[in-house]
Amino acid sequence: MKIAIGSDERTNLTDRIVEELKQPGHEVIPFGSLTENDPEVDWPLSYSKVALAVATQKADEGIVFCWTGTGASIAANKVSGIRAALCHDAQTARGARIWNHTNVLVLSLRATTEAIAKEILNVWFSTPYSEDEWNLLQMERIRQLEKSAATSKI
Repeated sequence: MKIAIGSDERTNLTDRIVEELKQPGHEVIPFGSLTENDPEVDWPLSYSKVALAVATQKADEGIVFCWTGTGASIAANKVSGIRAALCHDAQTARGARIWNHTNVLVLSLRATTEAIAKEILNVWFSTPYSEDEWNLLQMERIRQLEKSAATSKI
């Protein structure tokens, strides 16, 4: 699996997550401060690059980090087709995958320990999207919201 990952700050947590992702053989595509070559490390740019990689199917999933997770959530969710969720625990990650079909995981650098991050990642990658009729209708409604926002004139 290809995973786009970005942060505006490189920390022990970001480095540890990159290593965790590589262990089972995931291909990691770094952005922002997680790569030597990216001069644009400001948070809106780092997170939108991850989101665009997922939206254009250059990556299967995305993970973004910021101090609180709020800015990363906002920036990633501006990209059409992205459903980014800030997860502070494994149960939130499970629900985000099942009911919201999230494709970008957001983690807080301030509030997430390495142990909690590992639990979140385990659940994130092992939880499938719900395919029941009601939930699929909700995802279609989200897509319609994206389309109406793109074409609305206020």
